[in-house]
Amino acid sequence: MIAAQDLHAAYRDRAVLRGVTLRLADGELTGVIGPNGAGKSSLLKVLARLLPPSRGTVTLGGRDLYRTFSARQAARRVALLPQDEAAAFPLTVRELVGLGRTPYLNAFGWFSPADVRAVDRAVSALGLRALAERPLGELSGGERKRASVARALAQEASVLLLDEPAAHLDPGHAAALFAVLRRLARAGRTVMVAAHELSLLAHHCDRLLLVDRGRVVLDGRPKRVLASAVTARAFGVPRGSLRGWG
Repeated sequence: MIAAQDLHAAYRDRAVLRGVTLRLADGELTGVIGPNGAGKSSLLKVLARLLPPSRGTVTLGGRDLYRTFSARQAARRVALLPQDEAAAFPLTVRELVGLGRTPYLNAFGWFSPADVRAVDRAVSALGLRALAERPLGELSGGERKRASVARALAQEASVLLLDEPAAHLDPGHAAALFAVLRRLARAGRTVMVAAHELSLLAHHCDRLLLVDRGRVVLDGRPKRVLASAVTARAFGVPRGSLRGWG
């Protein structure tokens, strides 16, 4: 269980989160929606211990994530796929995915058999076996995105946070990715996805959070959230126009 209580966060003098309170349960796939600039990415960064809150707390298993976990300990429990992960072009796909094992490596940086197996599982889950030895610079944007998602999966954290994981993916790979995330949640992980693919979120997620102007303004079942006048108003579209996405 990861939870946030009265979270406030800012970049310098620009507030990005304003009093966010939420609880994410093990085995649950949660989608985060909202207009551009609403605070979705900032929320994931705070939950991943990358953007310290100016007020409020984040707890993991009842313990303060910022005060009682070291960076290494936190990285073993919470994995984040950022929206704009820099592509390390000199690396191969397998080497990039292997970076997900960094929190587990010994002082010499050696991979254990368990690390190798974790990388293999992540590569297979994203359908990347045929590309595993290819340099990232030779891949399409969608293929690099899948490799980045595999890197996050290889971390094998109990909490998985993904920001726009389906960006650059064709419909088939996007649907396959969401199916993988749903299976991970059903296997006991806590998975949160910020995305604009409303139909995929509605089909696969257990709940949706609507973020607007730094606040969670709606939290509920996908069909109810997408049919709400609050959601239509946040996106600036007519009421009921998002109902079909659910």
